[in-house]
Amino acid sequence: MAWEIVIGLETHTQLSTHTKIFSGSSTQFGALPNTQANEVDLALPGSLPVMNRMAVEKAIRFGLSVGATIAPRSIFARKNYFYPDLPKNYQISQYEIPVVQGGAITFFVGDQERTVNLTRAHLEEDAGKSLHDDFIGPHGELSTGVDLNRAGTPLLEIVSEPEMRSAAEAVAYAKTLHSLVVWLGICDGNMQEGSFRVDANVSVRPVGQAEFGTRCEIKNVNSFRFLERAIQYEVRRQIELIEDGGKVVQETRLYDADRDETRSMRSKEDAHDYRYFPDPDLPPLVIAPEWVDAVRATLPELPAALRIRFIADYGLAPVDAAQISSSRELAAYFEDVVRALPAGQAKLGANWVMGEVSAALNREEKDITQCPVAAAQLAALVARIIDGTISNKMAKDVFAAMWQGENGGDPDAIIAAKGLKQISDSGAIASMIDTVITDNPAIVAEYRAGKQKAFNSLVGQIMKAAKGKANPQQVNDLLKAKLDA
Repeated sequence: MAWEIVIGLETHTQLSTHTKIFSGSSTQFGALPNTQANEVDLALPGSLPVMNRMAVEKAIRFGLSVGATIAPRSIFARKNYFYPDLPKNYQISQYEIPVVQGGAITFFVGDQERTVNLTRAHLEEDAGKSLHDDFIGPHGELSTGVDLNRAGTPLLEIVSEPEMRSAAEAVAYAKTLHSLVVWLGICDGNMQEGSFRVDANVSVRPVGQAEFGTRCEIKNVNSFRFLERAIQYEVRRQIELIEDGGKVVQETRLYDADRDETRSMRSKEDAHDYRYFPDPDLPPLVIAPEWVDAVRATLPELPAALRIRFIADYGLAPVDAAQISSSRELAAYFEDVVRALPAGQAKLGANWVMGEVSAALNREEKDITQCPVAAAQLAALVARIIDGTISNKMAKDVFAAMWQGENGGDPDAIIAAKGLKQISDSGAIASMIDTVITDNPAIVAEYRAGKQKAFNSLVGQIMKAAKGKANPQQVNDLLKAKLDA
């Protein structure tokens, strides 16, 4: 039987505020356990929550960036459940009327453009953290500790429609969403610290069936690689279970990276199980149109607009424009390169940014802000390809030296020090061609008999004679002219 995969993602984005969503406690990561939790976070009797205005502003900022509706009036609710790391035994969240409604995320899967609609994005507080790994109690016993530093940290939960149909598509969506929240400055995006966590709702159904299958939620995946592997495993598990005559049970599952498998955590609750009701300690959140307009005026150029401009101004393909606009820093680096190049050479600049620069950054697990080759240096290198000083192949050797900081990263100094200047003297190249033609009459005869490989063989010998420094285009043009004369 052919199966269709159905995926929806819920993303918990930690908002980059200095204090918590309903208290004045610090949100700084890495403090000693329970040193950043006050009476509100600890749910002491008589303490009351007060809304953090900056958290609301960051939610508005996100909503505007995805074309969503900003609710003029939204409600906070109590979501009731009982965990040791939830001091109040309920979480303050939004249910019936979220602050951000609708919107969409557009992204590329390979060279195919996709758009996934958003259901909502709502504000809520985070829970604390249970510490299970080798935690030693006060009497030396193996215990579980509870750290409430994270309790009350502001989250924006972004919920997609179940419109993704593969693990690769889910990862592409998540990466685009991650780039956007960092671009907007509403989240630092640090997945290792839990600032961006993804829950994947996964189900399968026979191809052509309209009704959704039973979904399972994979909870709190904190890397894109693990997200892809977790979904792939869960899809295989569900299909095998159904084909063996079993039934998928709605539940919450965890991904075990060491075993590369998901495992059951608890039965999955429905909304009514949480007994949502409006929080009596918080009035409705009212957002005036003037506030929305003020936030809109502070928005940077957004990735979608930047992609359109890169296509129009620089002639980039949509998929290339999308890759270069994946972060504000990378887009700025690219534009700095282009501004330093002759007109009409943006595509070559883009090729180098997406090619050698990105590959080197990936190898060393760095981002563009840590690139040792400045935009002006890369532009100077690309300019030497354009003016014929070096070939594209030579340029890769020069780039490797620049990356290591040789000669201060100056491409001209490296070219001179390594003797890499390309031979572009027509007379010198013609002399080498004459010698190779004279020494290889059999190969010349093969070419004139229609064998293209013979031409490539002659080019190779000429380049060998020139120690790789002859201008390849001139070699090809002059050789062809002599052979066809």
